[in-house]
Amino acid sequence: MSSDEGILSVPDPGRTMEGLRDTGYSFETAVADLVDNSIAASATNIDIRVNQDFRGNVRVSIADDGEGMDRDGLIEAMRYGSPRRADPASLGKYGLGLKTASTAYCRRLSVISRNSGEAALHMATWDLDHVMEKQKWLLLMSEEPDDEAVAHLSDVASDKAGTVVVWTKVDRLLGHYQNPGGKPAQKALAKRVIELHAHLAETYQRFLNAKDQRARNVSISLNGNKVEAWDPFQEGLSELVASDTILIETESGAEAEFTVRAFILPRREEFPTDELAKAAKLSSERQGIYIYRQERLIHDADWLGMFQKEPHSTLLRVEFSFDHRLDEAFHLDIKKSQIILNDDLWNWLKNQFLPAPRRDANRRYREGQKKDVTKKSESAHDASNRNIGNKEAEVGGAEVNVTDPNTGEVTVVNTRGKFTLKLPVGAATKPGEVFIQPVDEVSDGLLFEPAIIDQHKAVRINTDHPYYRKVYVPNLNTSVTVQGMDSLLWALCVAELSATTDKTAENFSDMRYEVSRILRKLVESLPEPDTESEADVA
Repeated sequence: MSSDEGILSVPDPGRTMEGLRDTGYSFETAVADLVDNSIAASATNIDIRVNQDFRGNVRVSIADDGEGMDRDGLIEAMRYGSPRRADPASLGKYGLGLKTASTAYCRRLSVISRNSGEAALHMATWDLDHVMEKQKWLLLMSEEPDDEAVAHLSDVASDKAGTVVVWTKVDRLLGHYQNPGGKPAQKALAKRVIELHAHLAETYQRFLNAKDQRARNVSISLNGNKVEAWDPFQEGLSELVASDTILIETESGAEAEFTVRAFILPRREEFPTDELAKAAKLSSERQGIYIYRQERLIHDADWLGMFQKEPHSTLLRVEFSFDHRLDEAFHLDIKKSQIILNDDLWNWLKNQFLPAPRRDANRRYREGQKKDVTKKSESAHDASNRNIGNKEAEVGGAEVNVTDPNTGEVTVVNTRGKFTLKLPVGAATKPGEVFIQPVDEVSDGLLFEPAIIDQHKAVRINTDHPYYRKVYVPNLNTSVTVQGMDSLLWALCVAELSATTDKTAENFSDMRYEVSRILRKLVESLPEPDTESEADVA
């Protein structure tokens, strides 16, 4: 009978550290992982600094007034796979985030800490170049931290416990610039800082909002600017249209619950002020499910593969909240940035919870969009009316006289004889609008139909038809294009009246129906236009 031999197999230090640099952190999620550690250490103030010297060297420093660590605690914290935190609800989870998040962007990670105001400062450093050179897991310890780190800690946690995390040898944050300290590089770094600010405001919204009782209040600042909470659901302005709390059994047999809530935001013009509308960041990209673990956002604005993002769902945002007890059930990843739902839950969300909110959001979007299109089309056809008015006599065509305006009965005299037809008969809605008249409805959903407006041969164009919405609307500010399309539809209607007879009138009507149907089909794959109220105002 054979027995297995146990052989100690130690990972190669350099290759392991280099490999763990590619775990998929974005700059924003990497910094957030460090903020998680500060919150887990009971910090109330967290200060982040992202700076660049004249040579282009970037330094990232994150200081907090949390519990801090003594020398032994610091060594343990810097160990890959550091001990599990006593509190299972902690935002710090796997004992890898500090190291993997940091070295995803820098080659030298230093942590300076003290566990009381009277205690000495201790500094531990992972230097990837040193580890590669020595081929050993050599953590560098120092009792004399650099002055800049000490000053930063003093600013945030003067005479009390606290910690500073410092990134130097930052080699993956910016691209390669001929002049690393030049203006293009500075501009690129400033952009990254703006993106980080927005990410922190959203990720820690419930911690940053002093009025939110769901999470302990924390203050975060970035390069001297306080980070204010950003609420994706705009509670108080939006409408809660669906809510459910589900109790499920965990793998250990215990019970835990998660909450799902669906909100429909107002359209841009429905917000009390332009500032509030801008703060809501209305855009198609912001729709979707926002996932929270322990009140911290871990994944945002995504339908988890259930649906495509499309404009009709722009106003719908869904909250999915759970706590640490469901980490295993939802397969939380190392970056705490996504979860995997089992098939039953995924199908429940898609087929039972979300259909009603999606229909409601779709209806409100379309109602508002219809108003937007009507508003945008109000003066878009003025040039067409003027141009056709100048050419009306020269174009000629059939003679049409209204015999009964109430029933729409008209007599048409053309080269084929004199005939009685029924056409829409009406008046101009504004001066000069007697040839091209945009309307929000045409019988049978047609794109266009001939009409008589103030005794002139005219065309009524359906602004609710997909062709108008997807082809006309994006070009309403381009007068020549609009005149070209208007002239074509008007010419078709005038030609129809010139060629119609009692026997062919129905055929022309069928042709307009087929043209409208075909155009509806052809524009299905074209993008929805950005009308004023649905454009991203962030």
